[in-house]
Amino acid sequence: MANFFTDNKELKFHITHPLMKRIVELRERNFTEKEKYDYAPLDFEDAIDSYENIMSVFGEICADTLAVNAESVDIEGPSLIDNRIHYAKGTVENIEALKKAGLMGFTLPRKYGGLNMPITLYAMTAELISRGDASFSNIYGLQDIAETINEFASQEIKDIYLPRFVNGETGAMVLTEPDAGSDLQRVQLTATYSEKDKIWYLNGVKRFITNGDAEVSLVLARTEEGTSDGRGLSMLLYVRDNTRTIRRIEEKLGIHGSPTAEMVFKNSPAILIGDRKLGLIKYVMALMNAARLGIGGQSVGLCEAACREAEKYASERMQFGKAIIEFPAMYEMLSNMKAKTMASRALFYETARLVDVYKIYHHIEQERQLFKEEKEEAKTYQRLADVFTPLLKAVSSEYSNQIAYDAIQIHGGTGFMKDFPVERIYRDARITSIYEGTTQLQVVAAIRGVETGAYLKRIEEYSARAISHSLNYLKSILLDMTNEYSKMVELVREKKDNEYTSFHARRLVEMAGNIIMGYLVLDMANQDVEYKELTEVFIKLGKAENKQKAEYILNSDIKDLGIFKNITQKAN
Repeated sequence: MANFFTDNKELKFHITHPLMKRIVELRERNFTEKEKYDYAPLDFEDAIDSYENIMSVFGEICADTLAVNAESVDIEGPSLIDNRIHYAKGTVENIEALKKAGLMGFTLPRKYGGLNMPITLYAMTAELISRGDASFSNIYGLQDIAETINEFASQEIKDIYLPRFVNGETGAMVLTEPDAGSDLQRVQLTATYSEKDKIWYLNGVKRFITNGDAEVSLVLARTEEGTSDGRGLSMLLYVRDNTRTIRRIEEKLGIHGSPTAEMVFKNSPAILIGDRKLGLIKYVMALMNAARLGIGGQSVGLCEAACREAEKYASERMQFGKAIIEFPAMYEMLSNMKAKTMASRALFYETARLVDVYKIYHHIEQERQLFKEEKEEAKTYQRLADVFTPLLKAVSSEYSNQIAYDAIQIHGGTGFMKDFPVERIYRDARITSIYEGTTQLQVVAAIRGVETGAYLKRIEEYSARAISHSLNYLKSILLDMTNEYSKMVELVREKKDNEYTSFHARRLVEMAGNIIMGYLVLDMANQDVEYKELTEVFIKLGKAENKQKAEYILNSDIKDLGIFKNITQKAN
């Protein structure tokens, strides 16, 4: 039987990463639950063994059920009947397979019936699912809202609603509106409190809502009358009922199995989550960062699927008396695709581990007061996660688009037909650099890592790690790239012009990303020589790309902004 976990050696590498020991010990509270739950691990080794067994089951379902159903799900898609969204037949089978295997409520604590898995392993499910069917990751992955409920809701709300996710109910985050897409401060859907009923009522329209007909939703709504900005918004929990109308399911280019709905709320009952006025400022940011991590996994899964399809086709397709994989143009393209996939995966799991540590500390802080050193550790990891998450989302989503594009190119004309999975993969990949904040918006968030020196500091920490003498030539390239990057940051900073910084933001963020990913794959090569060749390919690619970006920065000036403005004004 096929298995998307066991057939990819890199996944086990990330499960056994050195930081996982710290994550597991924190997650398991030093293994204090082993006497209370018979499926709780006894120690670190037992935990890792359990994780690998669970992921193996997950990988088998992704290969033998999700991937098999992907084509029919893409063709059938969801339907709207009597104000209810009905999933495609294959999607229902996917959900049932995971429910039957006991794989819902993946990260939730055992007291709610969950598996208490680390976020890093939950992130891995996004990759495995997306390799089989990227659209399904938008359904399973919305267990993110259960994480948000667990993080911020009252104990009473947690006790009622978290077991529902363990039992297989799905979720949705209901944020955007016709006039409030990325600019969520403009949300107008209202929530009005009834003193008589002791409940909130929602009224208004939401649009582009992924899995909009879910059983349990978190809704961003305006609770403060007379406000018009983010300070008037709160987060509320809504349970599906007949007061909410589904206007339509959007017709989309890709991810057809994932329903995207327009919804109308009319006196729909809801419950406040956390504190009023913090909906956008605190809770949505937690939701969106989790979603962006998930899209990182979705993107990596699509990269993996595209690479494998391209390599399989190139090995089988004969032209001029030999397989096309033997032609330099093809094996160079495939090598670059595989190197970028490995690098984006390394960045994905590095980011997941950073998120894991600080999120666990948040939950521990609800149980007891943190020691001073624990508070410092939590802050350190949160600051890193805050700049790594947008970097990951930007890089991995762009890679998934590039690699899917190249996979079709390798297939030639047949790749443009629906006869091969790459056509679907290409369509599914396109959304990754758009939803949950476009690449351009991720750069706006990630530039903080450049300006504060957070990326450079982390790069310096990576460079201090000891490596094999045989890899020093690659490390020297990364050191040169770091020096070049530092000079470009200073050059842009010297202009003291915010618009000029924004103009070069993407170049600087991507330069930092190439160095960071370079060190992450170098660490892989240092531990396993099998990764050395792909590491060399990626680092040399990164060097060439950074040279090009540096050259552009060196030959630009503030006056260039005026040129671009004039061009666009003339066009209008």
